[in-house]
Amino acid sequence: MRKTVLYAAVGPDITQYDIDVETGVLTAQGTVSAPANVQYVWPHAAREYLYVASSDSASGMAGGGSNHHLTAFRIDPATGALSPHGAPVTLPTRPIHMATDVASAHALVAYNNPPSLRVYPIRADGTPGAEAAQPHAIDPGIFPHQVLPTPDGKQVVLVSRGFDAEHGKAEQPGSLHLFDFAGSVLSHQATTAPNGGYGFGPRHLDFHPTQPWVYVALERQDQIALFTLTDGALSPDALFRRDTLEAGQPRGSRQLVGTVHVHPNGRFAYIANRASEAVAGAGGKVFEGGQNSIVVFALDQTTGEPTAIQHMDSHGIHPRTFHIDPTGRLMVVAHVMGLPLADGSVIPTRLTTFRIGDDGRLSFLRAHDIEAKGRLMWWAGMVTLP
Repeated sequence: MRKTVLYAAVGPDITQYDIDVETGVLTAQGTVSAPANVQYVWPHAAREYLYVASSDSASGMAGGGSNHHLTAFRIDPATGALSPHGAPVTLPTRPIHMATDVASAHALVAYNNPPSLRVYPIRADGTPGAEAAQPHAIDPGIFPHQVLPTPDGKQVVLVSRGFDAEHGKAEQPGSLHLFDFAGSVLSHQATTAPNGGYGFGPRHLDFHPTQPWVYVALERQDQIALFTLTDGALSPDALFRRDTLEAGQPRGSRQLVGTVHVHPNGRFAYIANRASEAVAGAGGKVFEGGQNSIVVFALDQTTGEPTAIQHMDSHGIHPRTFHIDPTGRLMVVAHVMGLPLADGSVIPTRLTTFRIGDDGRLSFLRAHDIEAKGRLMWWAGMVTLP
């Protein structure tokens, strides 16, 4: 069986961890640094390179920084160790998410503020090249948060979250944008925005491995939604929308849904609930409370309907990213930060590991505390070596 490793980014530093799938033990190996704080990471389809989008701009802000890059790292095929590969490509502003197309012939980079989607060809040697200009303007929606190629490689979907009404400003709608994609060119844009995008705040999506089902995390509504993708078109509305928060449990004042992933066997979907607001307490700021959890949904194999079967405490603060190993037996959850609690204890920045049972449910294995030194753990993910 090929070796799978974990990479976790704290600030600009990316640390490789060896994984014991049976015990959930993570063993830190080497660390490399990106030019600035890591925003998102994506492996080459051949698993020979890792592409890192980085920025010194603050979350959600167009300004505040001028160091934005797309950088390639070579992956050692035996150990997973990373080493710089070619020169970084300068990006115009903070990249919030990135992926490659199915063949990794292009890097696709989403920007939230100002909103845009840009394409960067990947050279034969694996290094990213200069941006490919688009022949036609595109509509990126409001506050893009994810870009992914469709499984058949013929299209690209951009997920744009919008904003809730607040501070005297009206709600700004969310939307899903589907583009045909060939030869570096985005074309034939189609937009899906139920109810005009109002009451619809998509952040992240994942595709079912065998069915035309697209599971969408609605950050602003604390829900998971199911759309279909058939004949190159998304359904105009969700077939199902289901709540993610556990009934009867405290809700944070800023409670958000995050990442969604479908299990490799297609029978389950997992989605993160996130809370990290702090309030004044004895001796300083403390976590105000809220649901930090991974929700397990069983998927009806005929209709795709998701039904919540477990709300598992993530054992940390603000689980922004998580990943399932290729065998489908282990989940690693990365938490953005740590916070003091009202009782005087502290939950540190940490990675947590979970066993995934045959029934899809999670059982906690262990926590790996991180010396974050005030920095954020913005991303973590697994890569199976070639």
